[in-house]
Amino acid sequence: MGAWRCDCFGDCVPDYDFKPVASPLLAPVYAAAEGLLLGAISAFFETQYPGIVVQAVGCTFGTLAALLMAYQSGLIRVTENFRLGVVAAMGGISLVYLISFIGSFFGFSIPYIHSSGLIGIGFSVFVVVVAALNLVMDFDYIEHAAGRRFPKYVEWYCAFALMVTLVWLYIEFLRLLSKLSDRR
Repeated sequence: MGAWRCDCFGDCVPDYDFKPVASPLLAPVYAAAEGLLLGAISAFFETQYPGIVVQAVGCTFGTLAALLMAYQSGLIRVTENFRLGVVAAMGGISLVYLISFIGSFFGFSIPYIHSSGLIGIGFSVFVVVVAALNLVMDFDYIEHAAGRRFPKYVEWYCAFALMVTLVWLYIEFLRLLSKLSDRR
């Protein structure tokens, strides 16, 4: 079979000797493409709701700072139940978004979640909270990877995971703030 190694959470996994040598080269290209996409999304929301981008950026970085301080102080700890709950919530959110996306091709939409009513706003708040809790899981992964002296290339995975979570949180803040603006 092959060699086995333990990952940062103590689970034994096969070691395929996979070392992504292309990461340092492809990461800037990916970041530029993602920056262009985020710029387009931000411009769209800004034309619809002037000032919303600054608010969403502030909320995103405020959440990042608050959760990093809470994690560093030990106020929030990542346990197995914490991970299970966050992953289950992410799975549920993904399923709802997938059904909504596929349904849009057939003229079907999930009622209320995309509206600016109380249910739509509540759903967006829930998604923001789950995205924020993913930050805590990212912090925990980074801490464990650094503590166990994982190979240098794992830093790219950690940075990528953190960036994906921040982008998700930012987009969800844009959606939430746009729904709140529609209620005025």
